[in-house]
Amino acid sequence: MQADFSFAVLRHGATSWNRDGRIQGHSDIGLLPETRDQLHRLRLPGEWADQPWYTSPLKRTGETMSALGIDVVGALPAFIEMNWGQWEGRKLADIRAAQGDAMQQNEDRGWDFRPEGGESPRDVLQRVLAFLRQWPNGDFGVTTHKGVIRALYAHARGWNMLGKSPDKLRWDALHVFRWSAAKGLSVSQLNVPLIPIKGHLP
Repeated sequence: MQADFSFAVLRHGATSWNRDGRIQGHSDIGLLPETRDQLHRLRLPGEWADQPWYTSPLKRTGETMSALGIDVVGALPAFIEMNWGQWEGRKLADIRAAQGDAMQQNEDRGWDFRPEGGESPRDVLQRVLAFLRQWPNGDFGVTTHKGVIRALYAHARGWNMLGKSPDKLRWDALHVFRWSAAKGLSVSQLNVPLIPIKGHLP
């Protein structure tokens, strides 16, 4: 295994469920056509264009890479979205309205917030950390999901996932982390934008 390496994470492009405000989790929803069109006009920045890229097992991540013109190595199951269980397909506002104080108490658990029948952010973090500890191949990129990126970020920054995060994350940009066998996970760069392709008609 590699003792030290960097990796970049990029959230997938928008789907119809993103547009409608529905929780996706493990539901396998594809990208909107307009999202593909937007991604066709962009490329990965700098050195990350030359690194090996992977996806989660869900098709919205693979479709994002395809629209960016990137041939991926394969899928990494550890980077699949947080499982939202019985709440998938529903809107968070509707769940809050239906559950009232019980939902607020659940959200106030931070790392241990858990959708009915689903995973907690702590569960997500543990599966990704287990992967990083065993990764043998050096620097890489992976197209993944908001729940995974938030868990990585919160752990690296020491945020308890309550209230506002220390930094405002852009969900259309890369976030770069460093893994050290001795020191664990740290933030290298946040909000690294995708680059517009010169000469591409809007």
